[in-house]
Amino acid sequence: MNIAAVIVVFIIWWWIVFLAVLPMGVQSRWETGDDGVEGADPGAPNDPQLKKKAIRATVIAFALTVVTAAIIASGLVSFRD
Repeated sequence: MNIAAVIVVFIIWWWIVFLAVLPMGVQSRWETGDDGVEGADPGAPNDPQLKKKAIRATVIAFALTVVTAAIIASGLVSFRD
């Protein structure tokens, strides 16, 4: 597996994991009772914690990329057929 393939696999895993992690622990302004900015949607997240979730997605995606690369390098799954 060359470096370009590893980067592509990492990017795919990162987006999958980021979209899965994104809704975790989010409370809307309506749930917390915070009025927030006037005119803002009451369903908008009060504190989305995007930096924390991006770091979490990066760590998990890195681990999944290592596992994926190991499986492909072992020959268990071959894309050459």
